[in-house]
Amino acid sequence: MFLDNLRFSLNATVPVFLIMVFGWVMYKTGMLDEHTTSKLNRFTFRMLLPALLFCDLSTADFRSVWDGRFVLFCAVVTLLSIGIAVLYSLLHKDRSERGEIIQAAYRSSAAILGIAFVKNIYGESVMAALMIVTTVPLYNIAAVTVLSLTSPERDSTGSRSAVIKKTVKGIITNPIIIGIIVGIVWSVLKIPQPVILSKSVSYLANMATPLSLIALGASFRTQEAKGRLRITAGIVFIKLVLFCALFLPAAVWFGFRGEKLIAILVMLGSATTGSCFVMAKNLGHKGMITAFAVMLATLCSAFTLTGWLFLLRTLGYI
Repeated sequence: MFLDNLRFSLNATVPVFLIMVFGWVMYKTGMLDEHTTSKLNRFTFRMLLPALLFCDLSTADFRSVWDGRFVLFCAVVTLLSIGIAVLYSLLHKDRSERGEIIQAAYRSSAAILGIAFVKNIYGESVMAALMIVTTVPLYNIAAVTVLSLTSPERDSTGSRSAVIKKTVKGIITNPIIIGIIVGIVWSVLKIPQPVILSKSVSYLANMATPLSLIALGASFRTQEAKGRLRITAGIVFIKLVLFCALFLPAAVWFGFRGEKLIAILVMLGSATTGSCFVMAKNLGHKGMITAFAVMLATLCSAFTLTGWLFLLRTLGYI
């Protein structure tokens, strides 16, 4: 069983890591430069990631499977996780990098890994979709807020009201949040999708993950990452170990089992998503801590996720 779980986790995470390495090699060999990578990041953020989330959410039947208790648990745990990430960021002296630390520490690859992970085990992904509807909007609202407030490009002489206004505008106009809202509304209203529309959007959605990972790898600078190993290791520990250790026992105590518990595991213990880097770059941050955290968390998550999965199966909870 352990080898099967390890094989599954490796198959889910190693390709992601290799695509990031591929992007780094493309930069090193001159196939990608700073300008192209920057444009690629913006295109992914504004078009591809919203299309991916719309595809995942617009076809899910939320009405028939709605579980308020499960949704509330996911929301509360997500908010607590963000709070823990904020506290950890305070240990870092450079305030302009705290936003990156917070986002990388709490934000999971729920939309990308969640559905695939649950489908692989249970053959369906309704609970994963329900978890995504709960967590991803919170992820993005918190990310826009902390990244805007800590952005190196922020005008230090601006008034507090101007900063708040800019942050709220950033949340409302965030392409990812718009994609989520449109997808949920589409699903709830049961609006039919013509084949032309669904195929066109799916083409864009299918490009989101590989292009964002290639851009992330191409933006990674090994020299700049060396001085950030300690803070990044802390991010990865919080993301892959601490959250699961704190909140999985609570999930079990509340009676969540099977598919719901797997969805919670993905929410808590999956690697930091590559879209963190895209958002950090588009909100004025260097993105180096984020890129390093995504790469390290992706590599380590194959083993930590396997360990948590093995533990839950051994205890008979899934």
